[in-house]
Amino acid sequence: MTGQNLHFRTRLAESIRAPGLTSIPGVFDMISARIADQIGFDALYMTGYGTTASHLGIPDAGLISYAEMLSRVTAIAGGTRTPLIADADTGFGGLLNLERTVRGYEAAGAAAIQIEDQEFPKKCGHTLGRKVIPAEDMAQKIRVAIDTRDDPELLIVARTDARTVHGLDEALRRGEVYAKAGADILFIESPESEEEMERICQSFDTPLVANIVEGGRTPVLSAPSLAKLGYSAAIFPAFGFLAAGAALREAYTTLRETGSSHGGNQPLFDFSDFNRLMGFEDVWAFEAKWSQQNDKG
Repeated sequence: MTGQNLHFRTRLAESIRAPGLTSIPGVFDMISARIADQIGFDALYMTGYGTTASHLGIPDAGLISYAEMLSRVTAIAGGTRTPLIADADTGFGGLLNLERTVRGYEAAGAAAIQIEDQEFPKKCGHTLGRKVIPAEDMAQKIRVAIDTRDDPELLIVARTDARTVHGLDEALRRGEVYAKAGADILFIESPESEEEMERICQSFDTPLVANIVEGGRTPVLSAPSLAKLGYSAAIFPAFGFLAAGAALREAYTTLRETGSSHGGNQPLFDFSDFNRLMGFEDVWAFEAKWSQQNDKG
């Protein structure tokens, strides 16, 4: 592991533990990751829903593999300068699978790894039909993850999906179990009111993350409101791909209806700026350098 990646993890840990709210955008491919990286967030969140949708075009229902997710962690962590929180679903199986997942994600450069207590195959946390494993089985996963990581600054985010089916009391009980098992951050998924969110924040000393999904089960609150409730961080996993989807549908509809992009009023990324975003300046500098070397030869 490089010193640079270790520094990323220290930065994330300090941000999460500091007073106030850390707002974290969801990224799902290298375009979204590079744009968010340039904007200057304290962290990025690699969303399982967005990664599955953008990579495979299928639902976030436990269908994407460890290898496919790892390839995205490797690309995003390696292609950005911002600490990355990476969704690892259930760890992609049992305890041995989880150990492999933690080793792989850590080697790829993740600053934090999120695991959840759903049965496999898992589902998006703002959809119905989710089932959870026994709390002690999840606590064992957390202990394995902690024992497996080489860097103590690699944060383990423990998520429970118990609220929707078993109620808030059970979700809070599980959060306590997971905190005692050593989770660095707790993620009580899909509370359904501001009152529930307040109760969650009053129940724990461990840092808490809010999952804000526009159109999902949890209220969309302002940053000051989330901070006042007591959340340490808020992830916005769907905001980017929902915005991108709306923009693409509008642009493609215009193209289909008119046969051309001429006269369209959609906001467009400047092509020259996009070239720089993708690193073409490095390509041109490389070609110029070696063209000159060849001329001298």
